[in-house]
Amino acid sequence: MDSSSTRRRATRAKLYEAAVTLIAEQGFSATTVDEIAERAGVAKGTVYYNFKSKSELFEELLRFGVGLLTASLQDAADHAAERGGTKVEALDEMIRAGLVFINRYPAFTQLYVAELWRTNRAWQSTLMVVRQQVVAVVETVLREGVEAGELSEEIDIPLTAAALVGMVLVAALDWQAFQRERSLDDVHGALSFLLHGRVSGRRD
Repeated sequence: MDSSSTRRRATRAKLYEAAVTLIAEQGFSATTVDEIAERAGVAKGTVYYNFKSKSELFEELLRFGVGLLTASLQDAADHAAERGGTKVEALDEMIRAGLVFINRYPAFTQLYVAELWRTNRAWQSTLMVVRQQVVAVVETVLREGVEAGELSEEIDIPLTAAALVGMVLVAALDWQAFQRERSLDDVHGALSFLLHGRVSGRRD
């Protein structure tokens, strides 16, 4: 990669960080391009050089952030496979990877979850595409678990995958907002119990 491409990637990363922080603080409509440029420490023209509009910047921000989350989940699944772990262990590692991501990018996660429930946004179709990217990684591991006989054939794979992703997102946001005294290990341990079906108290 040449130096100009490296500089552009670095500039875009600064713009993403500035935009996600401001939009999480005050909303998309209230955030101006001038504010994004000022927070990123660049000229206003730099924003328009990289993105045609504020909406395009936000759409690319969604792609960028969810791409990072998807990659982290896939890396966790691959790591479990490389060491010969079960598919349930892979899912457990993916839960932890999701928590690590959310702990690192809380503003983005808050924004992403909020946007999932909004309608009539210009980037709605993009949001659905990137959401499916995350869910698809979990679906693959669930499907492999069913095929290997580790998981019940009766599970609804798409719904279960969406539920697992949602569980991690909502639990992590609750942790960030209301239970900051808890460690990441505490939160992961609680979700791991849910994954392994231990909430009912059964010991078999």
